[in-house]
Amino acid sequence: MGNSLQDQLLKAGLVDEQQVKQVRSSKRKQGKQDGGKAKAEAEGRRRAQQAAAEKARRDSELNRQRQEEARRKAEANELRQLIHTNRIPRGEGDIAYSFLDGGNIKRIYVTADQRSKLAQGNLAIVRQDTGFELVSPAIAERVRARDQRLVVLLNTPGDDGDADDGYADYKIPDDLMW
Repeated sequence: MGNSLQDQLLKAGLVDEQQVKQVRSSKRKQGKQDGGKAKAEAEGRRRAQQAAAEKARRDSELNRQRQEEARRKAEANELRQLIHTNRIPRGEGDIAYSFLDGGNIKRIYVTADQRSKLAQGNLAIVRQDTGFELVSPAIAERVRARDQRLVVLLNTPGDDGDADDGYADYKIPDDLMW
């Protein structure tokens, strides 16, 4: 019983020594090839896992960017809504009020009362989409806390200039138009 089938066939004379060697050689080669396939399969699995991990990382980064964009849009809409609900209507303003927006001089038309309130710091000018709106200083501060680029003009009440200003004695008249 200890004899293998190959040994039994060899003793019976059904196969010769050459055929037994060929079978053993082919079995050995097949084992080596299977080991190579296993290594290739393992390498393929490893690459597939790396690709899946990289795809998951890219997807999470893309998802994070989309969430960030949605958050920015929601914040911009909140600011737009805050300005829109708290704006002060300019009515039939007939006085041009000029102010600096970045490096450019801009002009809006306001009433005489609104003009004096702007000069005193009781009103502020904020950017709304492509135009400008008048709001209270409290609303302007709330807008500035979120996005300071939207606040165009916010005078501080009682701001009369520097203490060591040489022209402090010469006040600018309120009716001066520039």
